[in-house]
Amino acid sequence: MKKTILFGAAALALLLASPVKAAEGGHDDLPHRESWSFAGPFGTYDTAQLQRGFKVFREVCAACHSANYLYFRNLAQPGGPRFSEAQAKAVATDYQITDGPNDQGEMFQRPGRLSDHWPAPFPNDQAARVANGGALPPDLSVIAKARASHVGFPGFITDAFTQYQEGGVDYIHALLTGYVDAPEGFKLQSGLNYNKYFPGHQIAMPKPISDGQVEYTDGTPATVDQYSRDVSAYLMWMAEPHLDARKRIGFQVFVFLIVLAGLLYFTKKKIWKNVAH
Repeated sequence: MKKTILFGAAALALLLASPVKAAEGGHDDLPHRESWSFAGPFGTYDTAQLQRGFKVFREVCAACHSANYLYFRNLAQPGGPRFSEAQAKAVATDYQITDGPNDQGEMFQRPGRLSDHWPAPFPNDQAARVANGGALPPDLSVIAKARASHVGFPGFITDAFTQYQEGGVDYIHALLTGYVDAPEGFKLQSGLNYNKYFPGHQIAMPKPISDGQVEYTDGTPATVDQYSRDVSAYLMWMAEPHLDARKRIGFQVFVFLIVLAGLLYFTKKKIWKNVAH
């Protein structure tokens, strides 16, 4: 009987440990869980990191990827990169936006405004496919929430209690740092690139960034790992721009409910204290 109990306990311990190991990067094809400033119930965005991430997004990612849900005005809103309105306007005017028709019935180009969407790099999906060898670069507006890393039972239950929501951003960071030479014997299709974190390990996007490619002016190391962390955090903000406010309001609601529960308890005690039960 004791042996059966011990065997069962050991099996349960192994079951509990396995998903955690996988989620933390125990296998090459599973993203590591990184440390993010916005993780957990009290986490918030790092403004300096978002500004660096925007620089990487603008100089590297935006050459192929769209961000259709991003407006220039969002760059100056609270809870994000926190650029000044003048800085956001300066970014907008760097782009030419197709507008119209004018009085002659023709479309025309004008400098961007705060009310404009972030311009797409290609006029349509077909043009994007032609420019990228048949592959369609996905829109990055909500990519950090649309991607995730797999965690089996009972890891997903643990994540529910720890409020782990960073699977998508962990995956993006892993993908950007996962370009390595294909192992011996691996048959890589023509025109594809090997990435140890991409499902199937064959991805159409070539390695997008290298050390020193984007200039940082705040002394932050200009490495692929740092670029990947910064742009992943920025993509998380694009996908959930009101995260800081949501967590702050959520905490305030919890405090209110606790106080309300206490008041209701003592009110009940006072009203019913002379009533026999």
